[in-house]
Amino acid sequence: MAVAMSYGGATHAVMMATPEDLVDFAYGFSLTEGIIRDAREIEAVDVVAFDKGIDVQITLQADRSEALAARRRSMAGPVGCGLCGLESIDAAVRDVPKIAAPEFRLRVDEVNAVVEALSCAQPLFAATRAVHGAGFYRPGDGMLAVREDVGRHNALDKLIGALVREGIDAGEGAIVVSSRLSVEMVQKAAIAGSPVLIAISAPTALAVETAEAAGVTLIATARGDGFSVYTRADRIVAAGSDEG
Repeated sequence: MAVAMSYGGATHAVMMATPEDLVDFAYGFSLTEGIIRDAREIEAVDVVAFDKGIDVQITLQADRSEALAARRRSMAGPVGCGLCGLESIDAAVRDVPKIAAPEFRLRVDEVNAVVEALSCAQPLFAATRAVHGAGFYRPGDGMLAVREDVGRHNALDKLIGALVREGIDAGEGAIVVSSRLSVEMVQKAAIAGSPVLIAISAPTALAVETAEAAGVTLIATARGDGFSVYTRADRIVAAGSDEG
């Protein structure tokens, strides 16, 4: 279904998305797109359904609304100049926060188990076999939140939105996704503050480069019986280790 994200009555983006957890989506999208820096900068979210789609109407605090309006003005310009893609290119290679989390550790058996836990917590996938999932695992507490969507970016945004709305610190756990690892997925995880990102498929070269720069532990081809660690392997310890 077509889902529009609107700020101050103006549509910012329209995406094909699964029409569930849209308030979470609004918060996560706003954060990972740099529209807000903190959940408190959103004053209200109204989900309005129309015949052809859904408009998620987001009200920002005055200063963030003004900043977004200025950003829109800077993007406006002639379309024939050959420079119109620069905003998108900048977004694709943008700097992301550096993750510290020096004490965070995840055991090998936990990495294997968390992939299975995500699969078991995806009712839409079980029914359709056609949606992606994103979950947050905290050692000692298990899977705290899972969100699903037809789009992998949307699923991750919904998860991040759920975490910030519920006051869960992403720095205390790992994000696991049921999709491939593109640079955008790494950027979103870093913005959320998670030190570990786990996926079932292989990462792109730019995703690995971005994870290395951000200090994110990137784990891929995780299928429940093994995995590959591409960056910051020091956070992964053997089963039964006293570290953590």
